[in-house]
Amino acid sequence: MTSLRYTEVMNASVPAGTEDIPVLDYSLFREELITMLGREQFHCLNYFCHRIPEGLRFMCCIADDETGTIRILCHEKKDGGTSLRSLSDSCTAMHIFEREIHERYGLGFEGHPWLKPVRYPHDRADRRNVISTYPFYEMESEVLHEVGVGPVHAGVIEPGHFRFICNGEKVLHLEIQLGYQHRGIERLFTEAGENGLRRSLLAESIAGDTATGHGLAHAQLSESLAGFIPPPSLEIERCIALEMERIGIHIGDTAALCADVAYQLGQVACEALRTLIINTTQFWCGNRFGKGLIRPGGSDYPLTEKIADEILRVLGEVERRYVNVTDCVYTLPSVLGRFEETGTVSRQQALSAGAVGMAARSCGLVRDIRASHPFQYYRQMEIKPALQTKGDVMARGRLRVMEVRESAGIIRKLVEVWKNGEKNTGRPVYDLRFMPESLAVSVTEGWRGEICHVALTDADGRLVDYRIKDPSLHNWMALALAVRNQEISDFPLCNKSFNLSYCGNDL
Repeated sequence: MTSLRYTEVMNASVPAGTEDIPVLDYSLFREELITMLGREQFHCLNYFCHRIPEGLRFMCCIADDETGTIRILCHEKKDGGTSLRSLSDSCTAMHIFEREIHERYGLGFEGHPWLKPVRYPHDRADRRNVISTYPFYEMESEVLHEVGVGPVHAGVIEPGHFRFICNGEKVLHLEIQLGYQHRGIERLFTEAGENGLRRSLLAESIAGDTATGHGLAHAQLSESLAGFIPPPSLEIERCIALEMERIGIHIGDTAALCADVAYQLGQVACEALRTLIINTTQFWCGNRFGKGLIRPGGSDYPLTEKIADEILRVLGEVERRYVNVTDCVYTLPSVLGRFEETGTVSRQQALSAGAVGMAARSCGLVRDIRASHPFQYYRQMEIKPALQTKGDVMARGRLRVMEVRESAGIIRKLVEVWKNGEKNTGRPVYDLRFMPESLAVSVTEGWRGEICHVALTDADGRLVDYRIKDPSLHNWMALALAVRNQEISDFPLCNKSFNLSYCGNDL
């Protein structure tokens, strides 16, 4: 549906024709966005711009959580001006999108409070901006000191720098600097040409612990652009894979939280249970992280009765044992003393930061694409997002327990439907022909939160722009807020309770 100000689409459905999207004057574009984002039912999925012969075209995708639709707004900047009035002074969550646009195209945003580099891409507008001269926030005081952590970390972990300003042991401010990898993965999608397999492999590599979530977002996007409607059996298999990924990561994160407070029994028990889950995924597709399982048009590893029965068997054992161990974890006084009222993020802070997924739901803010913008077989189900309200480490930990049980129940329902339905999953299709001059939006609910992929095609149906948003893009700010007025020694615990992605930010 197209109004005078925006085009409305459904998640991963028929793409919008780029010529059908109304082009607004920037003042009207800004006014419309501020009005929408001033209401809690709306939040921004993605906001970006790309070059056109006349200048720059801006695209903003806004999710309406009440109607389940996505509004697409457009503005074109054709004059020679070097700046626009910022949205961030009215809608704080938009700050990260404007920073990325500024870094890539050199366009300023008047009134932006935080116009700093995000990723240091190779094609950034100002090559003089280098990571070694990042302008950290500073406080001058004889009683304050700075503590730097990273970018090189102990163990196998990606690069990221954390700059703390402390008064004694108390953290007054944390600034998180990423951008060490600047992989250029979005450009690789457009450079892949008609090689659908290459794009699928790229999607699985956006964030290694979310291969299923990102792989599914890309598969949906490709099928949307090609007008391909997946059969129910394929949709069910994809949803099972997504919930298996959620369960495996949540149990592994519970182990990490236990390790950070020296509760070894909880750590080793959860590590063993995570292994059972990811080994079951390997039994299904040959890879413990689900790589190779999600493909556009079909699957090389369709579900079978043997695999389905093994999933149910392992799920029963893991759920029973996980509930037992977490009953111990969340009643042990020494654990509760570290988890409760540590790293608290309020509901209003989460809303202002644009937090999504677990980071939002642990503060009582409902952000779950499975419920608000259902996709695949979730369209045939009722999903009730698990919620916590306190927004502390305890809430983020307990939310994981709730979601493991919820996901186990979803999988059982999906397997039952699959067993009683027609098995018509086909093979992958890597040469799908895309609709010309179209914009498609695909959103999935990964275990961290909403994942958004957006693609634009030219008059010949070739990909000319591909944009990705991992939930970490928003949630790193929530982590920075969580450690304010905390002891610096609590930072590792707060960090583990979010478990955000460095590479998901460094696209």
